[in-house]
Amino acid sequence: MPNDNIARSIKKASGEGENINYEEIVYEGYGAGGVAFIVEALTDNKNRTAADVRHLFDKFGGSLGATGCVSYLFKKKGIIVVDKNSIGEDELMLKAIEAGAEDFDAEDDEVYQILTAPQDFSAVRDALEKDGVKILEAKLDMLADVEVNPTESQQQSLLKLIEKLEENDDVQNVYHNAVLSIDDEEDE
Repeated sequence: MPNDNIARSIKKASGEGENINYEEIVYEGYGAGGVAFIVEALTDNKNRTAADVRHLFDKFGGSLGATGCVSYLFKKKGIIVVDKNSIGEDELMLKAIEAGAEDFDAEDDEVYQILTAPQDFSAVRDALEKDGVKILEAKLDMLADVEVNPTESQQQSLLKLIEKLEENDDVQNVYHNAVLSIDDEEDE
């Protein structure tokens, strides 16, 4: 190997030299059982990341698709989670709707879930915090319009795919429309 290549590699690893340009890339595909996936990545090497993601889909019974093949199945929403013990349902619902929330869910035993349009997310969160509401979690997320119920064996494959995608350094977020009823107990 030429000395120039070695020196360039050492500089790149140490952060010296040229600036690294990161690009945002969104991959779409299908996992086992027809489960739709959206994988958001931030990478300095599109070819490496594409090969890694494609390999993982292939390895776990899925396939990488073309842009737009599953994105129509998801909608970006703001999600705000509030502890049920911190405020009453009616009071929180009123505050959330007045702040601009789209939907309110109280079906969970422990938390309320408030959904917002992405552009209203910050305003709703800020208004609730200003009113003294204790927020457990607030994030922008992709929610599936249609959910898929894979078999138990398909769920095992899907859990492995999700785990391996999340372990990839370039992958930022993994979204899917599977209803997973089994836990990945080996990792807990």
